[in-house]
Amino acid sequence: MRRALLSVSDKSGLIELARALAARNVELLSTGGTARLLAGAGLTVTEVARHTGFPEIMDGRVKTLHPKIHGGLLGRRGTDDEVMRDHGIEPIDLLVVNLYPFAATVAKPGVSYEEGVENIDIGGPAMLRGAAKNHADVTVVVDPADYPALLQEMQAHGGATSRAFRARLAAKAFGHTACYDSLVSEWLRQQNGVEGFPAELGVGLTRLATLRYGENPHQQAAFYRHARPAPDSIAGARFAQGKELSFNNIADADCALECVRQFEGDACVIVKHANPCGVAVAASAREAYELAYRTDPTSAFGGIIAFNRPLDADTAKLILERQFVEVLVVPELLPGAAEALAARPNVRVLLTGPPPPPPPGRRERPTVAGA
Repeated sequence: MRRALLSVSDKSGLIELARALAARNVELLSTGGTARLLAGAGLTVTEVARHTGFPEIMDGRVKTLHPKIHGGLLGRRGTDDEVMRDHGIEPIDLLVVNLYPFAATVAKPGVSYEEGVENIDIGGPAMLRGAAKNHADVTVVVDPADYPALLQEMQAHGGATSRAFRARLAAKAFGHTACYDSLVSEWLRQQNGVEGFPAELGVGLTRLATLRYGENPHQQAAFYRHARPAPDSIAGARFAQGKELSFNNIADADCALECVRQFEGDACVIVKHANPCGVAVAASAREAYELAYRTDPTSAFGGIIAFNRPLDADTAKLILERQFVEVLVVPELLPGAAEALAARPNVRVLLTGPPPPPPPGRRERPTVAGA
């Protein structure tokens, strides 16, 4: 590995990676803030504009879109060597790129349409796709969590990487750009009032957790969520306490939350094995729980309990005294409730926040085999 291009938004772990590469005499190319960070850390780095001989233009819209960059990433070693020499294109063996934080930018309150558009990354995905396509010769890294594995791989292969390693990271890079593009497409449709169902639908999901097992112990499972999850959802909830969530915990908690959010009054829903076994609306959350529990006390044991109102300390104590509960799903905890629940540290508590008004055109995505 002779040359690496580093251009990242998430700069965690970058200096350590760059130092390890420099120690192996890998030439470092970079852009903008990444280049300044590396130079400030005392590393020798070549700006992309100097490498290409072409300045960054259009307020940064065009900086890496140049044949010396894309030719360096896409050039097939042993096949394109002559044309690369003819055009002064030097091979780039490692690409480390993660993209403009589009989802985080458009999630900010009051962000303008123009600001959202400017945060659509063009050069980054183009480089990632080129490097990933040419994984026969080029290593591409999109996730700082993969930096240690990259350095271990280089250590094990005399400064190079194996084809299997490059192929695995190439698949991850294509997944990264596909997720990114789906988020941009969805945002553009929302911002411009595009209604109906698109002919092609990308779903931008990121793995939140690898679960111990699936619906049954012999199955494997993982939990994915949208980059902009609905605030009043299980995927968007804040984990306040408890053991790790299981597949069935997540599925039942989602069922309970979807049911309890249908009511305007103080409501409680108890779910067991994906079926509501107690549903009640009353003058208070405590009364709603009392009624829901009395519906079927046997099935309520080991169930999932959801409220559409904040949980107070007295109701929390009553639940823990009366029954075994796997998961509590509540908008928030009132003073004293967290301390009461701490007496049972294994009880999982998910905070969904105050339920916002239902957005217009909110869609659900139930899945079936093959879909």
